[in-house]
Amino acid sequence: MTALPFSYHIRRSARAGRVKVIVSHGRVEVVAPVKVAERRIHQFVEEKALWISRTLAKLAARAEQDIRFAPVNFEDGEQLLCQGQALTLSVQRTNNKRIKIERSDALIVYLPDAVFKAPQRQTEIKSALQVWLKKQLKSEVEAIIDRHGKALGLVPAAIRIKAQKSRWGSCSARNNININWLLALAPQPVLEYVVVHELCHIQVKNHSPAFWDLVALHLPEYRQPRQWLKTHGAGLMQAFHNG
Repeated sequence: MTALPFSYHIRRSARAGRVKVIVSHGRVEVVAPVKVAERRIHQFVEEKALWISRTLAKLAARAEQDIRFAPVNFEDGEQLLCQGQALTLSVQRTNNKRIKIERSDALIVYLPDAVFKAPQRQTEIKSALQVWLKKQLKSEVEAIIDRHGKALGLVPAAIRIKAQKSRWGSCSARNNININWLLALAPQPVLEYVVVHELCHIQVKNHSPAFWDLVALHLPEYRQPRQWLKTHGAGLMQAFHNG
């Protein structure tokens, strides 16, 4: 069976008169009559592969126009993505001496009076959010490594959350794993894919078929988050560089 650049889900239906493909953003569903052989279904998908790939690309490009990862102005009422979820910034005064951030239905930024009145308050909010997001990301990365590392039998020598201009992650010769902090804004499956990708590099230091087989063993649906990064990566890299 030919390897395809996307994954798909098969749904059997007694009402279906023929095999058909339904493509939505980031998802491919194949609806087939109950009695159609699975081999024939896969053959049908392979025949439609070019159309499916083009349709996925068009939908992804259209969706990219709607995504704004971080606000231009870091003020009350603006929105920031956190694990792919849009959260509204709620900027509030506090008697505390330091900026404090809490997440509930909104992202609450408590500002000391001096900062609240300062002309550079947007810069202070932006900086504080960056620090907070890095801490959240570090905890999430550690949880993913704990979950997958044991299954893979792979343990990194160190984990670092870094600002990287052109990479989402890396694994050094000494098995130190670096993760781009901007992934704190991306959906959780995207972060999980990058972390597992780097974990697999502990065992296989290249992108050979053996490497991708190892990734697929632990993340069978890895092509979807990988495609998300190809589609939205450029925009995500620019987050926090504006404003």
